[in-house]
Amino acid sequence: MPILIAPMAMQRMCHPDGELAVARAAASVGSGMILSTMSTAPLADVAEELPSSTHALKWFQVYVLSRRDVTAHMVKEAEAAGYTAIVVTVDAPRLGKRDIDDKLHFDIPPHLSLANLKALQEEAGRPASGHSQGSGFAAYFTSLIDPSLTWDCIAWLKSVTRLPILVKGVLAPDDARAAIRAGSDGIVVSNHGGRQLDGTPSALDVLPHVAAAVAGRVPILMDGGVRRGTDVLKCLALGASAVLIGRPVLWGLTLGGEEGVRAVLSTMRAELELSMALLGVASVQGLNRDYLVPPMGGGLVLPAARM
Repeated sequence: MPILIAPMAMQRMCHPDGELAVARAAASVGSGMILSTMSTAPLADVAEELPSSTHALKWFQVYVLSRRDVTAHMVKEAEAAGYTAIVVTVDAPRLGKRDIDDKLHFDIPPHLSLANLKALQEEAGRPASGHSQGSGFAAYFTSLIDPSLTWDCIAWLKSVTRLPILVKGVLAPDDARAAIRAGSDGIVVSNHGGRQLDGTPSALDVLPHVAAAVAGRVPILMDGGVRRGTDVLKCLALGASAVLIGRPVLWGLTLGGEEGVRAVLSTMRAELELSMALLGVASVQGLNRDYLVPPMGGGLVLPAARM
């Protein structure tokens, strides 16, 4: 099933079972989940809900923290718990401007914690509620993340784990090539759900350019804006090996817990299968750009320097 669940923080804000419910739903339909560093459930507990017998992919997303020892500990813990890949996010040296979070002084709710960073939180104290300058969570996030990240982080992660490393947050062909040169085992084309830098192109517009640059050397995944099975089909036809879905999962989780997430995944899979049948395509490997009508105007034109 070429539909995976994107890494998303603090899922227990949507439902008491949070990440555990999402993992159970993914396992039940043979999908997969990328667990966020900012999870409200411990990575080991989530791993137990994704047994290898279900064939559900089980990956762990990591931010490279200023405390490299803490990052290394999480990665090693994920490997020991049976996760099979590490997805490093590279587009968030700081959180983007989120006006509503600042206006509401958004913070981690007092009844929740970032389970994989619990030791750090206890050492430094919880982020202050009602931060005077805006979002307390944004301030806390910025205090955690290493803002000086370079491509060297891939080699460092490979020194910590034997797991494959995928880079998430790529939006230009030259960055995709740089990631591969640095040792990346996969690319996730993503603009972080449109929540980082205003005005960035959609991941879908960039995807065919990145696919051309990668030329099949490593798998490409894409997230952002995937809402229907026909969206999945378009991404696969443009060069993605699989897609990640985010907001629809949170909507399902909020409204129906595990069953709500299962309904989202099952509906999207059924829509993809129907769309392929109506196109006369027997497998996802048979999808290509010949099945798509090009956009008027020829689509996104990237600066030559970024190609």
